[in-house]
Amino acid sequence: MSGHSKWATTKHKKAALDAKRGKLFAKLIKNIEVAARTGGPDPDANPTLFDAIFKAKKNSVPNDNIERARKRGGGLEAGGADWQTIMYEGYAPGGVAVLIECLTDNRNRAASEVRVALTRNGGSLADPGSVSYMFNRKGVVIVPKADGLDEDTVLMAVLDAGAEEVNDIGDSFEVVCEAGDLVPVRKALQDAGIDYDSAESSFMPTMSVPLDEEGAKKVFRLIDALEDSDDVQNVYANFDVSDEVLAALD
Repeated sequence: MSGHSKWATTKHKKAALDAKRGKLFAKLIKNIEVAARTGGPDPDANPTLFDAIFKAKKNSVPNDNIERARKRGGGLEAGGADWQTIMYEGYAPGGVAVLIECLTDNRNRAASEVRVALTRNGGSLADPGSVSYMFNRKGVVIVPKADGLDEDTVLMAVLDAGAEEVNDIGDSFEVVCEAGDLVPVRKALQDAGIDYDSAESSFMPTMSVPLDEEGAKKVFRLIDALEDSDDVQNVYANFDVSDEVLAALD
């Protein structure tokens, strides 16, 4: 799981800098719109919206885009889409379990794009429930490393707020908690003056499949193909890759 976390964190940092920046912006904007529609347009009263806006700002999404999305979602401005959340389950090469979270205004298009991405890259769709039992919904906060900040300092700041563990994932620390404790954990970091990059609900695997370099290439290729779809918001998978394999792939 730690290998997967390191890979995901590194990948998301690079995504903000590469040619897919536009796609990343679009997905972050979509999150804001949905959060505002679900819980209201006031980020102070809507923690999910607060976290969505925070993450967008951390990834350099322009404030005008953020504000328009907030207003569209909250019904303060026309033009909001009828986004639906759909979760697909599947398998990647090597028996790796995959959860594919879509946010779409066209269910048929989303299903088609997910199926094509899986089958063209050695994967397959799975029946509902056949994969999801291998994942737990968790709150995850990513804290960038800074001078004087170590694992114990982060843990002491968040322990009483409900954090379960703090993992060293390379350039950052990963704070894991129950999804319902995400806001108290995030606030505990803020109260301690500790900066963080993102705070959001995630699906974390309860068991993992170790991958060698060739297996990792195949799984990463499939995940990239899935994330190329505008309808795919997040991809979760239960693989583990060692630091050596990650270094070889880099």
